[in-house]
This record gives sequence, structure tokens and C-alpha cells, in this order.
Amino acid sequence: MTITILFFSTLRQITESDQMTMELDDKTSPTVADVLERLYIVYPKLRDWDDQVLLALDQAYVDRQASIGSGQELAVMPPVQGG
Repeated sequence: MTITILFFSTLRQITESDQMTMELDDKTSPTVADVLERLYIVYPKLRDWDDQVLLALDQAYVDRQASIGSGQELAVMPPVQGG
């Protein structure tokens, strides 16, 4: 299965991209946590943000145990900042 991952703000600079696609094994019921672990392998500096990132699946905030299905969109965002 294929998902789309969106990166925002500082995380775009780390990945040098605002989005990417990722192939997942649909037989293992992948979760957001599984996707994050794969991202950390490709982009080790993303792990520095692990305890701060906000996650949304198809524009709804989710926790790391949320399951991901084919065609879904995962947004990975730094904490919201005000000013």
C-alpha cells in the first residue's frame, strides 16, 4: 500500500521536501509509530523532534497507535507556535 507523508515548517528543512510517498506492507496493519520509525532511519535528525511532533491522518489529529490504510495522508508537524 502507498501513503503520502507531508512535512511542515522545520521538518521540511530536515527532509528537504514538503511531501513524500512511502510503500507499506498492508499485511502487518502498519501504525503511525511504524511509519515514524521508518522515517527516522532515512532522516535521523527527525528523531530529535520525536517527543514534540504533532501527527494528523487525513487532516485529523491521531496518536502513534492509529492504523494507516492505503491512500491515506499522514502529516508530521512541529509544535504549533504563537506570536
